[in-house]
Amino acid sequence: MATSRPAAGAAGRALAYLESAKNLTGSACAVGGLALTLAGFAGTYWPVVVAGLYGAGALLAPPARPPAPEFPGPSSQLDGLRDDFTTLREYLDRVDLPPAAAERLDSLTELLAGLLAPGWVSQALAQDPEGIHVLARAVHRDLPESVDAFVRTRWWTRMAPGQQDPEEQLGRQLVLLHREVGALVAGLREAEEIRQQTHTRYLEDRGT
Repeated sequence: MATSRPAAGAAGRALAYLESAKNLTGSACAVGGLALTLAGFAGTYWPVVVAGLYGAGALLAPPARPPAPEFPGPSSQLDGLRDDFTTLREYLDRVDLPPAAAERLDSLTELLAGLLAPGWVSQALAQDPEGIHVLARAVHRDLPESVDAFVRTRWWTRMAPGQQDPEEQLGRQLVLLHREVGALVAGLREAEEIRQQTHTRYLEDRGT
């Protein structure tokens, strides 16, 4: 049994070479050498001619290329991010927040929901890897960490009041996150405006 595996591996490699582009190209060139021999051009050196043409063909053939790995595209990443955002919203719905913070949070989540909704907006976002990274960071880390830190700090503050107001800290964090996501929205809008302006110039130039 121990010797059968190397033999099987050698047989597999031999079969792979027989089916390779190098062997097929070399064989085609060797057949051409035989044709030259039959036509009387190779003379007594026909074995050298045939072998030389086979070797030249094998060298000229493109090398075997393993298939490149396929990774999830931006659309697949957005699909997973939508599912994670749904999970995040379910968590946020269970958290009791002060009215001002809840209002800021609702504004931020609505902005995120609009970006992640299936359609032409998310299609435009799929062309922006950095934008996807910003959204993923907000959904996976920044937003849940801000809310969870507030809940934990608020409990400790009730037990022993501290110098900083947890609600104020949460409000500042939500404002910063809203500003970051808003900048992403502005960037996507600017890209669409540039696209529109480019088409206008194209039509103007075509009419001249």
